[in-house]
Amino acid sequence: MKQLFDKISNEGSKVITRNYSTSFSIGVRLLAPSIRQAIYNIYGFVRVADEIVDSFKDYPQAELLDRFEAEYNYAVETGISSNPVINAFQNTVREYEIDQKLVLAFLRSMRADLTKLVYENDSDITEYIYGSADVVGLMCLKVFVQGDQKEYERLSSPAMKLGSAFQKVNFLRDLKQDYDELSRMYFPGVDPNNISAEEKNKIVIEIKQEFQVAREGIKQLPKEARLGVYVAYKYYAQLLNQVDRTPAVKLKEQRISVSNLKKTSLLIRSYMNFKLNIY
Repeated sequence: MKQLFDKISNEGSKVITRNYSTSFSIGVRLLAPSIRQAIYNIYGFVRVADEIVDSFKDYPQAELLDRFEAEYNYAVETGISSNPVINAFQNTVREYEIDQKLVLAFLRSMRADLTKLVYENDSDITEYIYGSADVVGLMCLKVFVQGDQKEYERLSSPAMKLGSAFQKVNFLRDLKQDYDELSRMYFPGVDPNNISAEEKNKIVIEIKQEFQVAREGIKQLPKEARLGVYVAYKYYAQLLNQVDRTPAVKLKEQRISVSNLKKTSLLIRSYMNFKLNIY
């Protein structure tokens, strides 16, 4: 019966991915079937933790996160959890030997979202982004290389750069929501109400530099993972281009998004580039 419960747990993580992020789920569907479910399981776990600290404002968030982390720790010890999302994730952690330090760093950054609202220096935000985004990229990389430690170490830096770039793009496009609804300020020294063109351009240039490093890493990923990651990269690169074209004063007024038509176009072009080995 555990086999049936594992199957149901996997389905739950897939449903979470497809409902919370249509764009990310498109990328996951382009991964090889052999690794696709493991990425669903990682996303399901990090999505639920993120929802606890972002969306459950009318509930005891700190207690919910404590329970979530405690249940994960219990699952690591026993090999099972009655929480389907945690059960699916811990199976993936075990199968691919994902380092527990990565999971703990992620949960530490999630916990910071409950108490630390303003980041005043580069050191603090770098630590936060490492836990909230870089380690997620590293978890996925461990799946992509199917546990090969040598390949994992070789591609770790670009994987972290990709996670960091994705996170910073999200910070820019969610500037209004993060500040107005959550009172969070992720860019040290930047006032979301009065972000200047120079400040925005500096952040955009920094993200573009991270994307350049990440793209070189994507080219070296196993074929089973390359197309899915490349499509996700192209989607976020398009988001960044739209942010770049948006006046700084407008970022606080609207959430940048990519239209469904543009997403379809990106998918087709990315697939053609992949087939022609043009990145």
